[in-house]
Amino acid sequence: MSFAHLAATAAYATPPLFRILTKAGYFVGLSAAIGATVTYATAVRPALRTPETEPGDADALRRRMSACLAWSGVVLLVAGYFQLAARLARAGKGMPFGDALAPGRIWTFLRAPAGKGAWVAQGTIYIVQNVVLVLAAAALIALFVPQVRRHLDAVALTALPLSLAVSLIGAIPAVAPKDVDHALDPVFGQLHIIGGTVWVGGLALLAILAVPARGRFGENAGALWADLWRRFSLVALICVGAVLTSGLWMSWKHVGAISQLWTTTYGFFLLIKLLLVLAMVVAGGVNQFWLMPRIAQARRADDRSSLLHLTLRHFPKVVWAEVVLGAAVLAVVPFLGGSARTEAGSAPAVSSGSIFAAGAVLVLTLAASLYVTARTSDALARRAAPAPAAV
Repeated sequence: MSFAHLAATAAYATPPLFRILTKAGYFVGLSAAIGATVTYATAVRPALRTPETEPGDADALRRRMSACLAWSGVVLLVAGYFQLAARLARAGKGMPFGDALAPGRIWTFLRAPAGKGAWVAQGTIYIVQNVVLVLAAAALIALFVPQVRRHLDAVALTALPLSLAVSLIGAIPAVAPKDVDHALDPVFGQLHIIGGTVWVGGLALLAILAVPARGRFGENAGALWADLWRRFSLVALICVGAVLTSGLWMSWKHVGAISQLWTTTYGFFLLIKLLLVLAMVVAGGVNQFWLMPRIAQARRADDRSSLLHLTLRHFPKVVWAEVVLGAAVLAVVPFLGGSARTEAGSAPAVSSGSIFAAGAVLVLTLAASLYVTARTSDALARRAAPAPAAV
C-alpha cells in the first residue's frame, strides 16, 4: 500500500513544517546538551584521569570538549525558544508561527490561567522548564570564555542535572493522571527521550571530538581513545536497554497489531524508526564484537600505530554512520503523532497483570541479552590478546 493511499484513507494529520522543524530541532538540542554532559561525566572525564593519558593529549581533548559543550548550549537555547514558539502556535485556535515568535505573545501564553481540573497552569510548567533551560544553556555557553574553561569539570557537572531537568520538567502533567497507564506514560516517555538523547548525542560528540585527531593528538593518544570508546560502549548499552524497554511500552500503547505497522500512517513512520534504530544497534554490534576486541589486542600488544588507527580513524567511521542514523531517527519523530490504534479503529490499550508480567519477561530477556553482549565482547577481547612472553 502506498504512502499516498495511507494518507488519504487514514485519520492522520501531517504536521505543519514548523512543527516538524521545531520538534526535531528540540530533540537535537536535548541530544547536544544531555548527550554531551552525560558523555563527559561517564566517559571523557574518567578517561582524562587515567595515568596513561599524555598531558598534551589531555589538554587537546579538554579544549575540544569545552568548545563542543559551549556550542551545545547555543543549540539548546535556540532550539528551546523555537520549541516554545511552536507550542504557542499550536495552542488554542493556533496562529502563524512567525507571529508566535514574538516575546510578548509568548509571555501572554505562559501566563494563561490553569484549566479546569488542573493542579497547576501549563504555562507555569513551561516557565519553570525554560528558566532551567536558560540556566543550563548559560552554564555551557560560558565555556566560550577561556577563564571559565579552567573549571570545565564544575561547569559540565552543573549543566548535566540542569539539562536532564529540562526534559523531566516538561513531562510533568498539569492534570493528575486518570489511572496507572496515564501515570506510566510520561515515565516511559522520559526514559525513551533521555536514553535516546544520551545515545545519539554521545555518539555525535565523540565523533566530532575525533575529527581533528591527526592535528591535535600525539602518537600515544590511542590509549586515551581506547579508554573513551570502551567507557562509552557501556553507556551506549545502557541507553539501548532504556530505549528498547520504553519503546516496548510505547509501541504497545499505540499499535494494536503487527499489521498496523504497514496499514496505518503512524505505523508506517514507526516502522521506519524501528528499522533505523535496528541499524544503529547493528552498527553498535560491529563496534562491540569486532572493533573493541581488535583495539584491546593492539593495546595489550603495545602496538601504538594500530591502536591509533583503530581508535581515531576506523572506529569513528562506524560511529559517524550511527550518528547519521540517529539524525534520521530524530527527523522521523515529529511524524509520530496520533496512534495506529486510533487510525485502525482498534480498542485503546489497557494494562493488566498479564500485560505487566509479559512486559517484565521481555525486559528481563532484553537485560540478559545486553549483559551477554557485554560479557561476550570482553571475552573476545581477552581471547584476541596475545599470550605473555616467557621469561
